[in-house]
Amino acid sequence: PVLDGLGATAELLRDPDPPRIVMLTTFDLDEAAARAIRQGASGFLLKDADPEFLLAAIRTVHAGSAVIAASATRELFARFGDASRAVPATYGDLTDREREIFALAARGLSNAEIAAREFLSEATVKTHISRILAKLALRDRVQLVVFAFEHGLA
Repeated sequence: PVLDGLGATAELLRDPDPPRIVMLTTFDLDEAAARAIRQGASGFLLKDADPEFLLAAIRTVHAGSAVIAASATRELFARFGDASRAVPATYGDLTDREREIFALAARGLSNAEIAAREFLSEATVKTHISRILAKLALRDRVQLVVFAFEHGLA
């Protein structure tokens, strides 16, 4: 759907089964994009992205993963890292292993990279990631990374 500003984005994200949203913006990371990510957008891209990359990003988000423009990653980490807040009690619900996987995912490692590093199967990593997301009430890996930086866990 075509969204009319962040108000519409916020309204859609309150839905228990909201559509996946890819935020397009002219700037590397403006406040609107940061708010959209906090509120559950699954992707953040610059409007000048190559059409092939944009299509791949849409497919990636549709498949349940998340996408962030590479040029904005450092600023995203800096922005959310500066706003460190107390760690929610739900983080304490994670097992030690889930916390290890959380830390690796927060650093941006893929499931395959985590599996190789921790001597696990990719299916096991996916299971851990799913449980982590559920316990922390996060929608996807983008929100996991934001959560980690907001709370000083990365």
